[in-house]
Order: sequence, then structure tokens, then C-alpha cells
Amino acid sequence: MTPRHRIRFPAAESKSLSQSEAFFFLVEGDEERRLRFHDYDAIYGRPGLYEQLFYDRLKCSSPRKVGEILKSALDANGLHLTERRVLDLGAGNGIMGEVLKSYGVARLVAVDIIEEARQAAERDRPGVYDEYYVADFTDLAPEMLEDLEGWSFDCLTSVAALGFDDIPVKAFLQALRLVADGGWVAFNIKESFLSSADQSGFSRFIRELIFSQYVDIHHLERYRHRLSMEGLPLYYFAFVGQKLADIPEDFLKRCGIEE
Repeated sequence: MTPRHRIRFPAAESKSLSQSEAFFFLVEGDEERRLRFHDYDAIYGRPGLYEQLFYDRLKCSSPRKVGEILKSALDANGLHLTERRVLDLGAGNGIMGEVLKSYGVARLVAVDIIEEARQAAERDRPGVYDEYYVADFTDLAPEMLEDLEGWSFDCLTSVAALGFDDIPVKAFLQALRLVADGGWVAFNIKESFLSSADQSGFSRFIRELIFSQYVDIHHLERYRHRLSMEGLPLYYFAFVGQKLADIPEDFLKRCGIEE
């Protein structure tokens, strides 16, 4: 049976913190430990803590939402998830993989940058992925790149992992290049990343990409990603598109983004 953890959210002054700075307190015995929401190594190391924090307390809906609209977009085009070879980028402990597996995808491969994520997925959801790579997509070794190319991916998913330095722009672009032309891409992003007021590198990259000749938009939907610690809705956009052509090496430079 998965243990329940004692979680305490900070006082009201935490409202001024950004999502990337948000933290909580984990009480273990007589010790109270402060953890950031993005301290994934520590969170994944405790069975059930990730789910209890983000899904039970904060009502995260993103894996289900992204999975549903990906399936819907494919169905509308006479295609089937059961025929897709999917790369799940920033896979964590496999929650999105579990959603994809329920749709019967043909092949499902995970990648994350930390070993603790793979260990948690193997512990919590054994058998969901056909393979789980721990790799830095900004600096792939030639043999790792060749191995990944051998899967012939025609679908990429990335959920709750983009735009907060968890997955850099360069890493996401490398994952896109692994998807065959005509393949599908599904991800979610914070709503502000589509605003021209946000001039961060990731925001500019996403806007340039989804309105470029390299990707065709099939579904773009604003939805409630999860609740904040104060119980307020945090809105994201869910995106599904089709890759039309290889993305050139100089794409980031042309977007005015330093690699």
C-alpha cells in the first residue's frame, strides 16, 4: 500500500512566488523539510508523494487532457494511437505514459534527465514503457542518438515539463527532430507562453514554432492545468500538431534565441 505523506503548504506570503519557486513542507517524523515543487529527485524518491501533491491536493488534469486531445486529433484524421511510436519527453514517474498505454500505443519510450525519475517509473508503473532513457537532450552522445533514431518515432508527448528550465529549448528541439515528418506532437504549456508580453526564450520558441511552416496546428485549447496552493486555477494551453518538415539547425538563431 502506498504510504500517505504529511504535506504542509506555506503561509499566504507564498502567493508572490512564481511557479518555478513554489515550495511545500514535508513532515517526516520530527523533521520538517522544505522542498520546491521542482525538486523532483527528492519527490520521486518517496513513493506516492508526487501523486499526492500534484494530483490529490492540486488536482492536476494535464496527462488526461493531453492524451484525450491527441487521440481526438488522430481520430479526426482517420489515424489511430495504436499505430503510434511515441517518445514521452520529461516522462517523470510515468503518469503520462500510463495514459498513453491505456490507449494501446504501439511503442512507448520514455526519456528524462534524472535517474530518480526512471527508478520511480519502474517502481510505480512497471512495464508501462518499452524503454526508459536517462539522457541530456542538449548533449546527446552519438551512440545514444543512434539508438533513439532506431525507434522511428512518429509521435512526441511532453506534459507539465516545458518552460521552467526542466526541459531547455534546445532539448525540446532535439526531441522534435527525432519525430518523422508527418508525425504528431502533443504538449502543454503555461498560458503566458503564448502571450507576446512574455519574451523568454521558451515563449518565443513556442510561438515561432506553432505558427511556422514546420508544424500544422490541429488542436489548441486553454484549460485548467491544476490548482495553486491557494486553490486558484492555473491555466495552460494543450497543443496537438503535425510535424510537416525537419526543423533546421539555425531555427533557434532565426527566432532570436541563444542556444
